[in-house]
Amino acid sequence: MWTRLAVVMALAGIAFVFAPSASADLAQERALAERYAPVVRLVAHTDCAPGKPYLPINVDLLFGQPTVALRGPWGPGDLVKIGPSAKDLSKGLFDYHLDFPGSALEPGCDYLRWQRRLVGGQTPAVYAHVATEAGRPGKLALQYWLFYVFNDWNNLHEGDWEMIQLVFDASTPAQALRQPPVEVGYSQHEGAERAAWGDDKLELVDGTHPVVHPAAGSHANFYGESLYLGSSAEQGVGCDDTRGPTFDVRPTVQTIPSDPAQARADFPWVAFEGRWGELRPAFFNGPTGPNLKTQWTEPIRWSEGWRARSYAVPGGSAFGTAGTDFFCGSIAHGSRALVRLVDNPVAFGLVLAGLALLVIILISRATWRPAAPLRLAHRRSWGQILSASARMYVQRIPLFVGIGLVVIPISLLVTLLQALVLHATSILGVQADGEESGLLALFVLAIGTALTLLGLGLVQAACVRALVRIDEGRPVGPLAAYRLAVDSAAPLFGALLVASIVVSLLASSIFLIPIAVWLAGRWALIAPAVELESLSAARALRRSGRLVRRRWLKVASLIVAGGALVVVAGPLIGVLLILLTDAPFWLVNVIAGIVYAVAMPLVALVTAYVYFDARTRGELETESELTELPAEIELST
Repeated sequence: MWTRLAVVMALAGIAFVFAPSASADLAQERALAERYAPVVRLVAHTDCAPGKPYLPINVDLLFGQPTVALRGPWGPGDLVKIGPSAKDLSKGLFDYHLDFPGSALEPGCDYLRWQRRLVGGQTPAVYAHVATEAGRPGKLALQYWLFYVFNDWNNLHEGDWEMIQLVFDASTPAQALRQPPVEVGYSQHEGAERAAWGDDKLELVDGTHPVVHPAAGSHANFYGESLYLGSSAEQGVGCDDTRGPTFDVRPTVQTIPSDPAQARADFPWVAFEGRWGELRPAFFNGPTGPNLKTQWTEPIRWSEGWRARSYAVPGGSAFGTAGTDFFCGSIAHGSRALVRLVDNPVAFGLVLAGLALLVIILISRATWRPAAPLRLAHRRSWGQILSASARMYVQRIPLFVGIGLVVIPISLLVTLLQALVLHATSILGVQADGEESGLLALFVLAIGTALTLLGLGLVQAACVRALVRIDEGRPVGPLAAYRLAVDSAAPLFGALLVASIVVSLLASSIFLIPIAVWLAGRWALIAPAVELESLSAARALRRSGRLVRRRWLKVASLIVAGGALVVVAGPLIGVLLILLTDAPFWLVNVIAGIVYAVAMPLVALVTAYVYFDARTRGELETESELTELPAEIELST
């Protein structure tokens, strides 16, 4: 008995000695966490409701919540409990998962609405954690973990844990309180980006609070407002958008003790070894919690792998942003297709197989030969028009590349004029915001549209003139082709401008889009009609309509097919450069712009051959209506 009493007294004495020390350490951890608490700058815009994005929430809101389920690892019907508590999660529960209301692969606005009901008027929260690492003495990490109910990006999934980390040259929180951090890292998908403390890209509020920019939907953390492009798992494959409008939140800081036992006592959910979201195939799974991440126990080693920068997509240039824009769009559309495949593989596979079969049938039934590019005034099938255009382009590639290069100086001129107008606003007394800004933007857009239309029209006109010269056996070069075409520039530009305005106005209403599409096809032959028949703008519109009549589908499909090849060629090369090389994005866009410019004459050639086919068929209609067809071969009896 006396022995047992002595042991109890000894343990009480040890607790008495060490309790103040543990309490003091936790107080210092809390003080450190409060001093450097981040300012979260959220993108305000969402498709569901402006100004209501996903917020970093207090995870305690999930516990005891009847809309949250705890499920086991056994498959369908593996419900363990409705409204689990934090204590339920403290049991580890490897490979279990939480399940929120909604379908991750068809989220709509369900998760955002659920978050609003869940949060009510409560303040967002961030979880601080101070960590050191054996083998990395003299270094201390201060982490801030943020939880979002849904990741609404390319890899849709319930639950999302993101974090930032500050690194100190210190061994204890007390030492860290006496000096600033040396660097900070922001998590981005499977990697992170570093900044030295005091780096220009790191914005601080009140000297100690780093500003973090979570990307809309993905919540990957960045240092500024931009469109960031990633082409690897560490960066994320796709485009993260942190651009405004934005608003700041100052989350409530909850400090998870560095002592594991105390952490589990204060925050039982820290021990959870399952997933914070429903199970789905591959990267549509809910994420694991902070305690299962490498940086939780090895924060310094993890920080040694941070990247030095993220890559922002250029906002604009004389060559446009076709390469990077196409990359962002193709990844987004590709991810949606992958979602459909995962969600309903049988139906998706059948649709895809049906489309592939339809394309194969159409290509196999089309007549592609002979691909005779000369004798222009000749009837050609759908396939022959494409093959003749391609063959002519390849045979005379220096000529047509030279014709296409005129798009580049026009693009430069558009960019310079827009820049001059925008930078001259203070001289003209135009304000940077309000209604006058809208008028200015409209004026700048009008300048760009007018010059772009003129450039494209001249390329088409020069190609038609060059084709006629080649068919006549006469020499022609790019400059000569433009000199021949410039005489018709005024009526050509007028006809294109009228067509563009009418089609754009009709397309602005969803109910009138079919009419806009029909008129776009009907007016597809304006340029060759003006150039070769010396027509006014009004007569060119009518003439194009007559040529296309009864041939609308053939004309429209050919123009779309030729245009698709040209529009996709440059951006597709840009995407390959992004994925396979380390070329800077401005260079990617320059290359994509040049490819687009030199390929533009291919569309013009397709348009020209469509014009000659339609005109020949129209003028031979009476001859084809014969009562008796001549024999083409002799029959032996």
